[in-house]
Order: sequence, then structure tokens, then C-alpha cells
Amino acid sequence: MKPLSHVHATVSQAASQPDLEALLARVRACRACEAHLPLGPRPVVQAATPARILIVGQAPGTRVHASGIPWDDPSGDRLREWMGIDKEVFYDPARIAIIPMGLCYPGRGASGDLPPRKECAPLWMDALLACLPDIELTLLVGQYAQRRFLGAAARGGVTPTVAGFAAHGPRYLPLPHPSPRNQGWFKRNDWFARELLPVLRQQVAAVLARRRD
Repeated sequence: MKPLSHVHATVSQAASQPDLEALLARVRACRACEAHLPLGPRPVVQAATPARILIVGQAPGTRVHASGIPWDDPSGDRLREWMGIDKEVFYDPARIAIIPMGLCYPGRGASGDLPPRKECAPLWMDALLACLPDIELTLLVGQYAQRRFLGAAARGGVTPTVAGFAAHGPRYLPLPHPSPRNQGWFKRNDWFARELLPVLRQQVAAVLARRRD
């Protein structure tokens, strides 16, 4: 027989699920930045209350905007390879939540996509995180996520922040963006594949292996 505390926790979790669903409906209906989005608003987010891993990236690209599926591009293929998981696991919201700093495609700049809209994270990030009480590992992909969650510890830029990954664990793991455009970074920083990726895969596997009783 399960202890009463477990029953209370299960009831509490079930009660919080509709709150998340209602919040996600509001998020997906958001039009706050509509005037600034060249392809129009299409918030892309994945979350469910039991999720234990959170991925915080930058903002959707054009392919993700078109499909509405997070990380549905070559960057996502590489990220899944880094994590050592397949699409079935990656796209299971009960295991992995995906909340970019900007939920909509922001448009193109002179050297790639524009930064995430500044309005987005203050509007939605904290509210979504409050509905994800069981997150054990947060992957911070790129400078915007790292600055938001690590604050002053990320001011030196992506390379020193990622190189100092051990200082941010076990809750946070900073990563470079897995975009093919970053191929030069991967070549210059060969320690990343040798030192960080085994840690990433081990942590992901350990968190996913844990199940509620």
C-alpha cells in the first residue's frame, strides 16, 4: 500500500495539470509581438507536469515555425545525438519540456536569426517553470538561455560558460548551439565532445531512468 504522502503528491500533481494546460493554451494564443514577427506569431513550446528535463534554447527557426515542432531541424538532430536519445523520448512532454527564450521565429538579421524577442521570457518563462516542479536537469543552449538562468556567471560568453560547466551542475548544463553554422566552434573546442558530451549523456540517462513509485 502506498503511503498517504504519496497519494497526496499524486493528487496534487493531477490537480496542477489542468493549470498547465490552460497556461499552454494562453501561451499558444499569444500575440504580444505580432507587429514585430515577419512570419507572424506561432509560439512553439512543449511541456507536461511530470517532465524532469528542460531544454531552454534561443527561438524557433523557419523550419520549426513551419512545422510547429521544436528542434525539428538539423540542429535538433545534433542535439538529440548529444543527449543520446531518439525522437520518441525527445518529443515526450512527460519526460522532456522544451521552452525557448523566444517562443516565435523573430526574423533574420545581418548574420543569422535575430535574438529572441525581449517581451517573451518575462511574459511566460516563470509561469511555465512554476508548472514544472520535477525538473532535475536544465540544458541551457546558447547565450540567451545561459544569461537568463546563470546571470553574472554567463557574462564571459558561451565558450567560458560551457567550459566551466562543472560549476553549474547538477541542475544546469550550459551548451553551445548545435547549429551546423557552429562547425568552426566545435573544431576549435574539441574538448567539448571529449569532456562535456559524456557528462551530458550520463546525466540525461540517469534522470530519464528515474521513475515515480
